[in-house]
Amino acid sequence: MDIQDELVRLRHALHQEPELGLNLPRTQEKVLAALDGLPLEISTGDGLSSVTAVLRGGVPGPTVLLRADMDALPVRERVAVPYRSRIDGRMHACGHDLHMAMLVGAAHQLSARRGDLAGDVVFMFQPGEEGYEGAKLMIEEGVLDASGSRAVAAYGMHVFATMVPTGLFLTKGGPILAAADTFRVTVRGRGGHGSTPHRALDPIQVGCEIVTQLQTYVTRSFDVFDPVVVTIGQFHGGTADNVIPDDAHFDATLRSFSADTRARLKEGVVRLAQHIAEAHGLTADCSFGIGYPVTVNDDAEAEFAAETVREILGEERYFPMPQPAAGSEDFSFVLNEVPGAFLVLGACPDGRDPVGAPTNHSPEAEFDDGVLADGATLLTALATRRLAAAVPAGGIGELSELSG
Repeated sequence: MDIQDELVRLRHALHQEPELGLNLPRTQEKVLAALDGLPLEISTGDGLSSVTAVLRGGVPGPTVLLRADMDALPVRERVAVPYRSRIDGRMHACGHDLHMAMLVGAAHQLSARRGDLAGDVVFMFQPGEEGYEGAKLMIEEGVLDASGSRAVAAYGMHVFATMVPTGLFLTKGGPILAAADTFRVTVRGRGGHGSTPHRALDPIQVGCEIVTQLQTYVTRSFDVFDPVVVTIGQFHGGTADNVIPDDAHFDATLRSFSADTRARLKEGVVRLAQHIAEAHGLTADCSFGIGYPVTVNDDAEAEFAAETVREILGEERYFPMPQPAAGSEDFSFVLNEVPGAFLVLGACPDGRDPVGAPTNHSPEAEFDDGVLADGATLLTALATRRLAAAVPAGGIGELSELSG
């Protein structure tokens, strides 16, 4: 079997029928069909369309977990490819179709050498990454202990349609992706006629002041080396040009890279909004949508992953990630429980300039199929090498020696 051709066919089939959220029956069906015939112990989720597959190695040992996310986005595709989405308003705009194909490829490769594996591998196919906490739900359903013992290491990978040259792998120790929370504010005032603002309490003016002062608060309260991003994504207020409304509402996304900063940010934005509103005689109702925590790579596991890329695929295929990205990931829930590493893989199509290419989540996002076989090969290598180097007792041991 030509693994690349098979993975391309699978990726295109997944791309044509994207599904959203936690219930992905057609996607699950395709994954199960692609795993059919392999020596795997397969189970599916109770509260979501997940697939958990356990491969038992020929030699007793610990467990390593490999993960791929499965869900698409509510985006109308504008990419003219033969395998474009057949479902209007839905698209695999974040590359999760590639992730699934690569993990299926790793399952085939590892199954072919199961007799030499010094332990077990759990393949985690996870719905609901795009805001539904699918990883957290799978953890609650037992994915980290699916083999009968807690995984000692976990690895995930994400393709980028932009910024990273095709075929280049990046990672780093420590925080690699941000925590993401939603901050919602309703400023309550008193409506009136636009010609006599002094007889009203204008929530739009006060809401706008809160928005601008949030940016000043960020730059004057947080260390630039432990950064914060506050972006207002929507602002609503009023119904006519000459009517001052009773209230105005805005929503913001809050991004942070440490637990301490995340906690301080949450307390600080509420204080700022409420005090500004109070200074003008209005009130501000504040609430939060708690999102994904910071994605934190274990230092030793990240270095092990980097060395694996260099040794298996070549020195030129790895580049150290210079700084965290402000995106978020629910693989963070896995890394909160198990040491591991999350990697980035450049998948910008040939002929496009990565710097100016459409980003993940864009209706014009496009990914290069050419990375599929190498992605599968790397996942395979991470599992086999990590199991071979595992210390039976006393934890992970010194992973700095694993590249030897």
